[in-house]
Amino acid sequence: MTLEKVALKLQEEIKQVAKDERIDPAKLKKLVLEGRAVIPFNPHHSPRPLGIGEKLRVKINTNIGSSPDYVNIDEEIEKAKTAVKYGTDAIMDLSTGGNIDDIRRKILKTVNIPVGTVPIYQAGMEYAKKGAVVEMTEDDIFNSIEKHAQDGVDFMTVHCGVTKESVEKLKKQKRTMGVVSRGGAFLVAWIIHNQKENPLYKNYDYLLELASENSFTLSLGDGLRPGCIADASDPPQIQELVILGELVERAREKGVQTMVEGPGHIPLNQIEANVRIEKTVCKNAPFYVLGPLVTDTAPGYDHIVGAIGGALAAYYGADFLCYVTPTEHLSLPTVDDVRDGVIASKIAAHSADIAKGKNIEADLAISNARKNLNWDEQFKYCVDPEKARMLREKRKPSFEDTCSMCGELCAIKMVKKYLEG
Repeated sequence: MTLEKVALKLQEEIKQVAKDERIDPAKLKKLVLEGRAVIPFNPHHSPRPLGIGEKLRVKINTNIGSSPDYVNIDEEIEKAKTAVKYGTDAIMDLSTGGNIDDIRRKILKTVNIPVGTVPIYQAGMEYAKKGAVVEMTEDDIFNSIEKHAQDGVDFMTVHCGVTKESVEKLKKQKRTMGVVSRGGAFLVAWIIHNQKENPLYKNYDYLLELASENSFTLSLGDGLRPGCIADASDPPQIQELVILGELVERAREKGVQTMVEGPGHIPLNQIEANVRIEKTVCKNAPFYVLGPLVTDTAPGYDHIVGAIGGALAAYYGADFLCYVTPTEHLSLPTVDDVRDGVIASKIAAHSADIAKGKNIEADLAISNARKNLNWDEQFKYCVDPEKARMLREKRKPSFEDTCSMCGELCAIKMVKKYLEG
């Protein structure tokens, strides 16, 4: 199957995305055919179609999921609903504790947006209970992928770029943080323990067959991404990206939609270069970035750190931002943490869109409402209307048409009276 057949298969979805994005369907189809945009859509789930890639609005993803230390399915479902309420475009279930199958299936039933997973997490955790992650077999990995596909997962992270050769080079690299990707760590340990090639790389053609047959999009994971600023843009990261670039081309030849994942912890002055390198090496495949996190010093505020990096990355061409919560590096996020992470990333994505001349209508609407001191109209266009109303009520103004910051000295009110009155 070529991407031509994929585009044919997704005719109705392309029309819907084109309408949502206000783009000519023919132009969108061309982007899909060239692999510059993807529409993750598994018929077993059939979410509302979503386009990710070049010339489209920047999208955001929300990670949720249990851990071995904390399992509460109801809370994970509430996180999913909260993420949707505040505007996430996709959700990834990264569960590693409890009944992973049950959690994933309930999330798929709960949301009507694309859902992604990392199947090797489940394969690895099932073996961790028995003894060690490194004992899982190639069949375990691929059986997990197939099960997720048949459940309806729309896109999957697969760490195909962690190879035996790159692990040997990694041993010689003096990295501050080593390997911080969970999937990447599973495979590095597996390769060293078994002295074999990464099954996802060795059997990549079979993985492509599964993706083609089951209609899920590949998200080529960055298993060797930098986990701190000191490791940013180092040889292991770049070498993996080169490998992923080759795998993108092979996927396109087999008619499989593909995204590429990126860092990670990157200082501001390296973000533009990282995006441009990915777009060049990976032939303009949609770029899915975690953050990026631009400083290591802000645990508790990493949603802000990620939003700073995300806005800049999106402006330079990143297509899909993975949100970061305040609890990144600290604990499993709560429902409130999910809300704060979604809002921060939504602001970052929207800020980049505005800078590229897109999606400015809400900003114009809220500006006109401010000029007219129309508070209800302002709240309508806020990223978080509930919080905006609460903050206004917290310190009620003396004059109903102003706020308690300026009161009767309101610049807008004063100028409107004398300049326009």
